[in-house]
Amino acid sequence: MMGDSELVYTLDEALAMVGFGKFQGLLLAYGGVGYIADAMEIMILSFIGAAVEAEWHLSPGEKSLISTVVFAGMLVGSYVCGVISDAYGRKKGILCLAIVTSVAGLLSAFSPNYASLLVFRCLAGAGLGGMHTFTTWFLEFIPAPNRGVWMIVFSSFWTVGTIFEAGLAWIVMPKLGWRWLLAFSAVPCFVILLLYRFVPESPRLLCMKGKFEEAHGILERAARVNGTTLQNGTLVLDHIKDDNEFAAAPEDAPVIDEVDNHKSSPSTSTIFLLFSPKLITTTLALWFLFFGNTFSYYGVILLTSELSSGGSKCTPANAHSNQSQHANLYLDVFITSLAEVPGLIVAAFIVDRVGRKLSMIIMFVVASILLIPLLTHQIEATTTALLFGARALVSATFIVACIYAPEVYPTSIRGTAVGLTTAIGRIGGMICPLVAVALVAKCQQTYAVILFQVVILGCALSVFLSPFETKGKNLVDVLQNK
Repeated sequence: MMGDSELVYTLDEALAMVGFGKFQGLLLAYGGVGYIADAMEIMILSFIGAAVEAEWHLSPGEKSLISTVVFAGMLVGSYVCGVISDAYGRKKGILCLAIVTSVAGLLSAFSPNYASLLVFRCLAGAGLGGMHTFTTWFLEFIPAPNRGVWMIVFSSFWTVGTIFEAGLAWIVMPKLGWRWLLAFSAVPCFVILLLYRFVPESPRLLCMKGKFEEAHGILERAARVNGTTLQNGTLVLDHIKDDNEFAAAPEDAPVIDEVDNHKSSPSTSTIFLLFSPKLITTTLALWFLFFGNTFSYYGVILLTSELSSGGSKCTPANAHSNQSQHANLYLDVFITSLAEVPGLIVAAFIVDRVGRKLSMIIMFVVASILLIPLLTHQIEATTTALLFGARALVSATFIVACIYAPEVYPTSIRGTAVGLTTAIGRIGGMICPLVAVALVAKCQQTYAVILFQVVILGCALSVFLSPFETKGKNLVDVLQNK
């Protein structure tokens, strides 16, 4: 704080005064609906493929393409929504993704043929690609202490969505079919639209755009709701307060001249910054982390569905009816979806104790070890148990990675940078169905598991090579020279 008569404080200091209370709790609930919507739309891929394949007599490649086009849409949507959220606000990014996902998701239920289903699912994927905006938006309202734990609580809504979708599919698919599952799964996105007008803009982004009065008004409202007091004073950017010269960045964070942040359009400027000498190591490490983490996460999910259905034809014991196989699929996916609960608990326990980097490395290595027995065929109970443990850890690393990436980048480029990083991860999601489904369907389970192990260990290496830790440190607004 500065001065006796008038206080001058940064956004992080203001958030500390506001505290974490009912206001953030309401934001948590709203953002949580977004994460539930995202998880439900993704989990659909585990269930509708077999039903559509049987109804329209699709080949295995055509079945896999249903998943691939979703990730293709997400690839584009991740970057576009990130640019929108930086240029026009986090709220505008949320509005765009909610409109696209809800409309395309609902229209998917009325697809008259295979081609139209691909188009609608690709459009839905474009909306889903922007769901990282919820993470960035919520992150910017949270005080630095214990930010990791609260972001994991926020991410737990993804787990709620996966469990809910597995249970919904178990109930809806046998009686009503895949079209009704698609229709019901679009409901959370319409809830996002319904409540949109009550959502505040990120005060951190408003400060970056020079709208300090509007940002201060949001913080005052947050303080009133939380029952705290925001002292009278002037809200400033952290680098303006610190002797009007240098940003209050983490000690080991990379630094860039401020003027570099404003030379060209936001998206072009961001790309140049990401590949600058001081950021390129961080950028490449995060890109591989997101690629490999997405690949392995959805790989475990699809591996579960394949080994519970199509993959079972590779074992001599395959004497079950189609109805029995489908029941096993719903049960196994439901059980492995529950795996994300202990994964969340583990992540919440260690993320603010050992840090983002070490927690991810530990969980990646253990997940790789759990996959070793699956190099050969195991009985269904053993397979489900091993995939349960692997999914618990891989999903936990995915959550920590989604917290770590926004913390690494400054507010001025956070939306675009995280959007581009997430888009790279979507490529892993696009490739994964083609690999996981194809290899297991061809009775090459060993090669599929080896591939997943290599990717997972590669993720651990990329985390190790990432230059700095963000645990307990304030978010950076603008990177500058020291």
